[in-house]
Amino acid sequence: MLDTPDAVMAALRENDARPYGRTRTVTAEELADAAEQFDDTGVLSMALLELMEAYEYDGERGKGPVVFARVLRLWDTDPDGFGEWARQQVLWRFKWVADTLKDNPDVPLAAVRRWHTELRDRYRAAGQDLQPYYAQRYHLAAHTGIDVQDAYELWAARPRAELSDCHACETRARARHHLAAGDDARALEALAPVLDGRSGCEQEPHLSQATALLAQLRQGRSDEARSGHLAGYRHARGKASMLNAVGLHIEFCALSGNEPRGLELLAENRALFAVTGDPAARLDFLTGAEVLVAQLARAGHGELAVSGPAGTAWTVDSLLAHLRAEGDALAGRFDARNGTDAVGAGRRARLAVEPLLAEPLALGVRAAAASGLSAAPAAAPAPRRAVEAEPEDFTALVLRARELEVLGHPDADRLWKRVAERAEAADFVHPESAELGGPERLRAELAEQRAHEALQRDACEEGKAGLLAAAELFEQAGLAGSALMCRARTLIADLDEGDEGDESDEGAEAEGAADGEGAGRGGRRADWAALDAALARAEELRAGGELADDDYLIVLQTRAYAAHHDLSEVLPEPAAEVTGRFEAAVGGYRRAAVELGSERRAATSRQYTADIAARQGRLAEAEAELREVLAQLDAAELPWHTPRVLGLLGQVLLQGHEPGQAVEVFHRALAEAVRWGDDSYPYAPTYMMLGHSCLQVGDLGGAVRALSEAAARYDRKGAEAVEEAARVRLQLADVLRDTGRAADAVAVLESVLLDASAARLDVRMLAQGRLDLARGLSDLEEHRDAAEEYLRLADLVAGWEDQETHTMVACEATLALARAERWDAAEAALARAREAHGKAPQVDQLAATLRELARLTTREKGEEGLEAALALLAEADAVGEAAERSGEEYNSWYLRGGSHYERARSLAVAGRHEEALAEVERAIAEYEAGGVRAESPRAEAVRLAALIEGSDLGRTDAAVARLAAGIARCEAAGLPEAAEVLAELRERFAN
Repeated sequence: MLDTPDAVMAALRENDARPYGRTRTVTAEELADAAEQFDDTGVLSMALLELMEAYEYDGERGKGPVVFARVLRLWDTDPDGFGEWARQQVLWRFKWVADTLKDNPDVPLAAVRRWHTELRDRYRAAGQDLQPYYAQRYHLAAHTGIDVQDAYELWAARPRAELSDCHACETRARARHHLAAGDDARALEALAPVLDGRSGCEQEPHLSQATALLAQLRQGRSDEARSGHLAGYRHARGKASMLNAVGLHIEFCALSGNEPRGLELLAENRALFAVTGDPAARLDFLTGAEVLVAQLARAGHGELAVSGPAGTAWTVDSLLAHLRAEGDALAGRFDARNGTDAVGAGRRARLAVEPLLAEPLALGVRAAAASGLSAAPAAAPAPRRAVEAEPEDFTALVLRARELEVLGHPDADRLWKRVAERAEAADFVHPESAELGGPERLRAELAEQRAHEALQRDACEEGKAGLLAAAELFEQAGLAGSALMCRARTLIADLDEGDEGDESDEGAEAEGAADGEGAGRGGRRADWAALDAALARAEELRAGGELADDDYLIVLQTRAYAAHHDLSEVLPEPAAEVTGRFEAAVGGYRRAAVELGSERRAATSRQYTADIAARQGRLAEAEAELREVLAQLDAAELPWHTPRVLGLLGQVLLQGHEPGQAVEVFHRALAEAVRWGDDSYPYAPTYMMLGHSCLQVGDLGGAVRALSEAAARYDRKGAEAVEEAARVRLQLADVLRDTGRAADAVAVLESVLLDASAARLDVRMLAQGRLDLARGLSDLEEHRDAAEEYLRLADLVAGWEDQETHTMVACEATLALARAERWDAAEAALARAREAHGKAPQVDQLAATLRELARLTTREKGEEGLEAALALLAEADAVGEAAERSGEEYNSWYLRGGSHYERARSLAVAGRHEEALAEVERAIAEYEAGGVRAESPRAEAVRLAALIEGSDLGRTDAAVARLAAGIARCEAAGLPEAAEVLAELRERFAN
C-alpha cells in the first residue's frame, strides 16, 4: 500500500535497486502518481527525479523535460523541501534536459539556446562554475557544425567543476572531437584512461569502447578492437539507453569483415527498432544498421532474410530501403532545424566508408546468423604470388591443367574449373588433338574433378559416387589405368570421414597425415582384400603399358595411406602384422616414387614415416625426417608442398617442448599455405596449435589471435565442426580470463552456450563451458546470472556417477546465490551441496563454502547475522571432524585455521572484540602447523589480530609489537607484499 509518505519512499528505494528497463519505468510512473497525494515536497521531488532517471536510461529521454518542468516548479516554490541529494540533482539535470532538447529535431534551435541561458543563470545563482555551460555550448556546436573549434576551446580550456560531466564522459566527448577531425591516434590517446579502467561511470567504459572501435581498426590495433567489441557489446546488448553504441557495434562488424556477426546483433536488438524517444541515438542506430545491410546488398545478398522492425518479414533489400528512407528523413529534419547539413553529412560519411580490413577479423565468438553467408574477406587481399597463366588455346589449357595436377600444384584446380566452364559453353567444339584425346577422356577427367571438389567439402558419399562414375567414363574412353586409379581412391575416401583435411583427394590424400587430424580418430579399418586386388590389377596394367606412372603411384599411395591409418588406430601397442604392413606399404611407395622420379610422392611417403615416429614418441627421428623432406622439396622446386610438412614439424616441435620453434614453424606453414592458395590446408587445427604454442612461450596476445582464428575457421566448416569450434573457444576463454579480460571470456562462452548448436556438444564439454561461464560471470560480479548458470550446471551433472563434480558445483552455486542476495535459494543450494557431499565428499570445498557463506552473512546482516554465521562455522568444523573420523583426506590446518579466522571476523563485526581476538589467536596457532604453505594466511591473521588490538581494543603498543614480529616473519618467508601490508598498518598505529 502506498498510503503514506514512508511507504512511497520505501518503494522508491526498492525501485532504485532494479535494473533500468520497462519494469522500473512503469513503477516510477506509478510512484510519481502516488506521491502527488501528499503535501510533501521531499517525497514528490524524489519520485519525480526517479521518474526522470528511468526515462533517461530506458530510451524515453524525450519525456524527461516535461518531468523536469514539474521538478522546477516545486523547486521554485519550496526549495527547502528538497533534500541535499535532490538539490544537487536539480542542478545536474539541467544538463540532461539540454542534451535531450539538442537531440530532438522538433525542438527549435532557439529553444535549445534559451535553455542554455537558463542553465547558465541557474548555475550562477547557485554559485556554481560555468564549465558545464560551456560544455553544453560545445555539444550543440559539434551537432550543428557551427563554430565547433571555438566552442571546443572555450570548454576544453576550463578546469573541471563540481557539476561537470564525469571524467569518463568528458573524455569520450574530447575523443569524439578528435575523431571528427580525423585524428584517430589522438582520440585513442585521450580515451586511454577510460579504456584501461582508470575512469568510468554507469555507461563507461562501454560507450567509449564502441566509440573507439573503428579508430582502433584504422590504427592497426585489432586486438584492442576485438576486446572492446566483446566486452562493450555485452553491456550494450538490448539496452535502449545504449542505442547508439549498438549501432556502432553493428557498423564495426560490417567494416571488420564480420557480417554474419552483424546480422546476429541486428536480430538480438530487434526490439530497439521500436525505441523512438531519443531521435539522435535512433539515427546513430539506423545508420550503423544501414552500413551493414548496404554492404550485404552490394555483395549480392539482397534476398537474404534479415531481422528488422517487428511485424514485417524483411530481406536485405527491403530493410535497406526502409533504413535509407527513415535515416535520410530523420537526418533531414535535424539539418532543417539546425540550418546546416552537419548531421546529414556525418551520416553520409559513415555510409561511404569501405571495409577496413583485407580479411575478416577473427572475434572468437560464434555467429550463428546467416550461416550460409560467405565468410570471404571483406576486401580482396593482395595476391601473394603470381598465379599460373591461363592459356587461351583450349588444348594447351587442358594439357597445362594435367601437368599441374601431376605436380600437385594449387593452380591445377583453378585451371580445371576454367576447362569445365569452357567445355560447358553452348558453342563448345572439342578440338581434334592426339595429345588432348577424345571427348570421352575429357568428360571422365571433369567427372573426376567434380568428385575431388565433393571430397574437399567432406561430402564423402557424393565424392565416392563421383569417382566411380569417373572410373566408368575412363573405361569407356579406353583408359583402364585411370579407371583403376579412381576406384582405388574410393577405398580410402571414407576412412576418416568428417575429419579435418581431405585425404580423399589425389593430391591432399597423399599428404593427409601431415595435418595431425587425419588418422587415429575413430575411422574404420581399411579393406585390404580390395587394396591387394587393386595392386594386382595395377601391376597387370602396368606390365601391358596401360597404367601411367602417376596413376600407379596413386594406387601405391592409397595402400600407404590405409596402412598409416590402420597403424595410427592401434597405437601405442600395434600388432606386428599392422606395423609390418605399414613398413611394407610405405617403403614400396617410396621406392617406386624414387624410381619413377616423383619427388613429390617420395616426400609424402617420408611424411607418413615421420608422423608415425612422432606418434610413438620418437620425436628427434621425426624432426630429422621432416627437415630432410623440406630440403628435398626445396631442391625439387616444389614449394607448394611445404605447408603440410611444416604443419607436422610444428606439431613435433610442440610435442617436444620447443614451443618457440613451433611458433615460427606454424607461422611459416600458414604463410606458405596462403601464398599458394591451398584451400584444402587444415588451417583450423594449425591455428589452434599455434595458439597453444604462443601460450607456452607467454605470448598471450598471439594465443588470443590464433585461437580466435582457429574458431572462425572451424565455423566455416559448418555443423560437422561444431564441437571442435566449441573446444577451441573454451581454450580461448581460459586465456582471456587468465589475462584479466573476464568480460571478453564471458562473451566467448556465451556465444557457445547460448547457440542452438550447444545441444550437440559432448555433455562434459558442455558442463565445462557452463562452469567456466558461471565463474566468469562471478568475476564480473554478475552474481544473479552466475547463479543461474551454476544451477543449470548442477542439474546437468546431478546424475553423473562422478558426484564430486556435483558437490563442487552446488558449493559454488551456493555462494553465487548468496552474493546475489538470494538467501533462500542459497540455502537450498547448500542443502544440495550437503547431500552431494554425503555421496562424494569434498571436505575442503564444503568447509570453504560454509566459511565464505558465514562471511557473506555477517557482511549482509551485521550483528543480527552473527548466530547464523557462527552456526555455519561450527558446521564447517564438524565437516572436518567427520572427515577425521572416516579417514578422508583434507587440509586440517587450513580448515581449522580458516574457521577460527572467520569466527574472529564475525565476532569483531558484532562488537565482541575480546572473543574475536581469542579466535584469531587460535587461527594463528593452527596456521603454525601448516609450515611454509601457511605463512600467507598466517600473515593475514596477524593483520586482523593487530586491527582488533589497535583499533577496537586500543592496545596500540601490543598491535605494533605483533606487527613488527609479523613483518620480520613475512620477510624471512619471502612474502614482500604481505610484509608491506603489515608495515603500513604498523605505521598507522605508530603515528
